Amino acid sequence: MRDFQARLATYVVYAVQGLSFASLLIQVANLQAKHGLDDGTLTLLLLIVPVFAGVGSVAAGTFASRYGSKLLLRIAQPVVAAAVVLIGLAPNVPLLLPVLLLFGLGVGAVDAGMNMQGVAVERRYGVQVLNGFHCVWSAFSVVGAAWASVAADLPLPLIMSIPMVFAVAGSLACARYLCTPEEEKVEDAPAAPATGGFPWRPIIPLCLAMAFLYVGDAAVSNFNTVFMKNVLHASAQVIPLAYVAYQATTLAVRLCGDLAVRLYGPAAIVRIGGVIATVGFLGVVLAPNQPLAIVAFGLTGVGLSVVAPQSFSAAGKLDPAGTGVAIARVNLFNYVGFIVGAALVGGIADATDMRVAFAAPLVLASAIIALAAGFQPKRQAPDPSTA
Repeated sequence: MRDFQARLATYVVYAVQGLSFASLLIQVANLQAKHGLDDGTLTLLLLIVPVFAGVGSVAAGTFASRYGSKLLLRIAQPVVAAAVVLIGLAPNVPLLLPVLLLFGLGVGAVDAGMNMQGVAVERRYGVQVLNGFHCVWSAFSVVGAAWASVAADLPLPLIMSIPMVFAVAGSLACARYLCTPEEEKVEDAPAAPATGGFPWRPIIPLCLAMAFLYVGDAAVSNFNTVFMKNVLHASAQVIPLAYVAYQATTLAVRLCGDLAVRLYGPAAIVRIGGVIATVGFLGVVLAPNQPLAIVAFGLTGVGLSVVAPQSFSAAGKLDPAGTGVAIARVNLFNYVGFIVGAALVGGIADATDMRVAFAAPLVLASAIIALAAGFQPKRQAPDPSTA
């Protein structure tokens, strides 16, 4: 019963985070219009989020190693919701800037904390469950986007605030049932070093795979519409279908991802995912028409969707003391990859063209294949003395 309560509460945490993140992301164009931002200024402002999310993720690892991820989430998740509301209310850029900073710090802390909880629940169940949590995140991102569409005629502050009422209510209601610091740890596990040190070497493959995944995600998220419009000359009705395909396949794979990992193991699933993502990006580069490009974007979603849940799961296995440090470090590379991906693909596109630009995530997706062995570590407790 207790494990079920913790699992249900963790589902709520992921749902709230997906809803909160989508409630901001879907309003970027409206925020740009509200504040009269050109594309360059908007890009610089948006970079605040992943940069400070990385800071928040690192700080979350330090905090959670002492106090647990339950307390971390009780503080950080309402902060994220409040920041979304304040972003909608901000009357000018000088006030928008610090609120974006706050949002970034909070998102990084929650991303790390919710995956610490997910790994703790997975340990207690003894089977793969992380894909299911990430599936809920994806589903509620869609809910957030759907709400924005339905409520498009309402004032922007109201559109962004109403979902956050439910977000705060859900966060506060589930917080008491999350895994405690004691429950996050494994019985008879080696104690965490007093210095808080943790060896980097075992998690390097996970960090690199996470970064490469988010280079691909940034490429699709930021440039799919540009590719469809400028390269394939798609109509306004067809342009969004590339991103719909990407998100739909991501959600579909995560629905059955846990079962696949239980049957074939995480390394095999990540390796297969790397192959499919590589084929998908190759399809984007070579796509001769709009339907094949949409299929190719869908394939990238299939391949990339398995990497993040298995990165956190493997990081948890390498940190059975339950400090959360390994998970926070792996989560950091989420933001590294997203920043690098946006800059890399955008820079190549400016220098050459958009087809050539998508060759960059193609190469990095293929590198995930070589990193897959690191997702099935042979030992569960790296010696801190090797740090």
